[in-house]
Amino acid sequence: MTGFLSSGRARRAALPVAICAGLATMLTACGEDPDAGTNGVGKLSATEIKRKAQTAADGTDAVRLSGSLVSQGQTYKLNMRLKESGGIGSVTTKNSTFQLLRIEDALFLKADADFWDHAGGHSEESAEPDDTDTEVAGKLQDKYVKVPEDDPSYKQLSGFTDMKTLLDGLLTLHGKLDKGARDKIGGVRTIKISGSEGDGGTLDVSLEGTPYPLQLVRAGGAGTLTLADWGQDFPLEAPAKGQTVDYGSRLPGAEGAEG
Repeated sequence: MTGFLSSGRARRAALPVAICAGLATMLTACGEDPDAGTNGVGKLSATEIKRKAQTAADGTDAVRLSGSLVSQGQTYKLNMRLKESGGIGSVTTKNSTFQLLRIEDALFLKADADFWDHAGGHSEESAEPDDTDTEVAGKLQDKYVKVPEDDPSYKQLSGFTDMKTLLDGLLTLHGKLDKGARDKIGGVRTIKISGSEGDGGTLDVSLEGTPYPLQLVRAGGAGTLTLADWGQDFPLEAPAKGQTVDYGSRLPGAEGAEG
């Protein structure tokens, strides 16, 4: 009996100790710093976070840009690697997919026959390419065509390969900036900032390492873009002579290259 009572008293005495220990654990968890182990930008205001992200983007020399971009009624799907001296990657429009390669001022375009059929233009009576279009498309398909700098399409196409122009135009939030929830993009912890409560776009900024922008949801449903491989260099090499076609001073239906 004595042993039984002693055991019961021991269990009763242990109960409040266990409760206190559980409460202590809960209180510790509730008091955890959500920014522990991060770069600390989550503690800053939305304006300061935006400034940090912009500074990080301006200070790097390479990035991969992928996702959708809506511009002037056209939807583009991009997968581009960019740096100051040029870029390489693919652009998909409603009608076709084409590849771009720019090394300094030299811009090369490679596309399939469908792209050149659309670029060549069709008569109003028929959506089908004529024999001349088909002949041209056959010569140009899957070859790198050097885009003349005075061609009407040069500025638009080269814009897809211009890191500074793209980032300056894309990393913009409109309206009053607000700080939002924490999230993860590609397994990396982020903090969201938005303009006009999300109507002005939302930007995810890395909470790990350098506070690079990692994802942008553009205002007005104008696309979602992921930014990755910041600072990771990549080679840019001119295509071999056998892979190129010199079409002359102007591409066929150059203004049609917008898709």
